[in-house]
Amino acid sequence: MRITVLGSAAGGGFPQWNCNCRNCAGLRAGTLKAKARTQSSIFVQPDDGDDGVLFNASPDILEQIRSKRALQPARALRDTAIAGVVLMDGQIDHATGLFMLRERTSPLPLWCTDPVEEDLRSGNPVLEVLGHYCGVDRHRIALDGSTFSVPGVANLSFRALPLSSKAAPYSPHRDNPVEGDNIGMLISDAHSGKQVFYAPGLGQITTAVFDAMNSADAVMVDGTFWTDDEMPRMGLSKKTARDIGHLPQSGPGGMLEWLAKLPERTRRMLIHINNTNPILDEDSDERATLKRAGVEVCEDDMLIRI
Repeated sequence: MRITVLGSAAGGGFPQWNCNCRNCAGLRAGTLKAKARTQSSIFVQPDDGDDGVLFNASPDILEQIRSKRALQPARALRDTAIAGVVLMDGQIDHATGLFMLRERTSPLPLWCTDPVEEDLRSGNPVLEVLGHYCGVDRHRIALDGSTFSVPGVANLSFRALPLSSKAAPYSPHRDNPVEGDNIGMLISDAHSGKQVFYAPGLGQITTAVFDAMNSADAVMVDGTFWTDDEMPRMGLSKKTARDIGHLPQSGPGGMLEWLAKLPERTRRMLIHINNTNPILDEDSDERATLKRAGVEVCEDDMLIRI
């Protein structure tokens, strides 16, 4: 399979429009060795096909489509390579881009869990608005271990796992989580037998989640914060990484500890990186730590072949 990283940043992108932290200010000034990033999304295609699956539709989706030839194959007067959209949660940085896809000439094929559909029909009624434009052909993502496929995308199948994280602030489940607020996805290629585990929002690694990570040939997981107290320490929030549903990379029980337990063959990648995270600085000690651990930092436009 081919995975194109459309966006690799957390909400707000990098640099964030109103942020003057060391990273954002340094990137603008040209004094920081780093790359700009749009908000998190990936596009997954089989090796032998043009059409694929868009995972999350960020507010940057139009810029991402314009800059990626893979998403606009131009086979007809109106065309797209997006055979379907899969949402990992109902967060604003993963669902608001659906508004931008309203010019479709047929209902938008969309896969999401029941709690996410509820959030996107009430708290942030994207699906209701799209009903006045192209419409939505919504498919339910089950959490019973069953797999699903997306019509037009050959050889790829998908299995969702419920995650411990946080629902969107406008969700009725924000402080009372329910199964399906957030999911990880095991993506399998029947042709090659390869698997990828994708989880851009991950607050806790359960036995089921770690089993899925162990079975995968590559993992793309939550890279939001380096430390649990990153935002409070900078005076940007009173909430820690874990408070808002993200497992920090460093510290006891952090993401790096879990990634070190995976088989040597596993490709390890971090995605959904917040603008405050020091790993964005390519000359930082934290980035060097990742390199020594064999962990990659996803970048926009990155093409991953599994």
